[in-house]
Amino acid sequence: MPQVKPSVKLLEYTPNPERTIALAAKLCYSDATIENLQQGLDKSDITKFIERLRSFGHASPFEHASFTFGIEGVSRSLLAQITRHRIASFSVKSQRYVAANKNDGTFNYVIPEAIEAMGKEAVEKFEKQMATMHEWYTEWQTALGGACEKSNEDARFVLPNAAETKMIVTMNARSLMNFFNLRCCNRAQWEIREVAWQMLELVLEVAPAIFGKCGPSCVSGACTEGKMTCGKPLEMREKQKALLERIANKKE
Repeated sequence: MPQVKPSVKLLEYTPNPERTIALAAKLCYSDATIENLQQGLDKSDITKFIERLRSFGHASPFEHASFTFGIEGVSRSLLAQITRHRIASFSVKSQRYVAANKNDGTFNYVIPEAIEAMGKEAVEKFEKQMATMHEWYTEWQTALGGACEKSNEDARFVLPNAAETKMIVTMNARSLMNFFNLRCCNRAQWEIREVAWQMLELVLEVAPAIFGKCGPSCVSGACTEGKMTCGKPLEMREKQKALLERIANKKE
């Protein structure tokens, strides 16, 4: 079955991201040389300094550390959402240069959780609809001259938002903190929420001092959704706590 699920990998990141951020911040408040600042940083100082930065809202030093993710098994619908986070870099599989057809004559797609929850009949109906759209796609490919760049670019207009895509995404730590605040929230759409929690787990493993209090706004303070709140701050805090415990257990 050509159904796919969200999968995230941390591909690259700034070496010693916590140290990099602490060094950039200390430079703002010291007349010492950069070499002396480097020599004066130890692990405990770094953690404390990052916490101080967070407490008084000095966010710009967090922009000096960046993280690059490989994201697969997501829909074009997710692509439309994640690219709204403008302080980021995106490289996305092209529907123009890469035909949607697989060797078995199908294309990969994402089935919404709500449809899966409706049961087997609903899933089968959705799969049938995807097969029909794929037939339309291949018909237009043929009519436009066969599977090639020129035909793909117009045949793709009949592909659904459910069609799978892949991307590489780079964000700095400040942008990621904002991303987690918005997209780990219960109010976020389920697919990007799943991606956000996977991304958060990956960066927590390499930079806990930076991301240890990240997640939806209600994890570290009041919910910012106002009347639209899900009303489940305790549940969200428990989820983040469980995530931190899981990471701690991995390191033991």
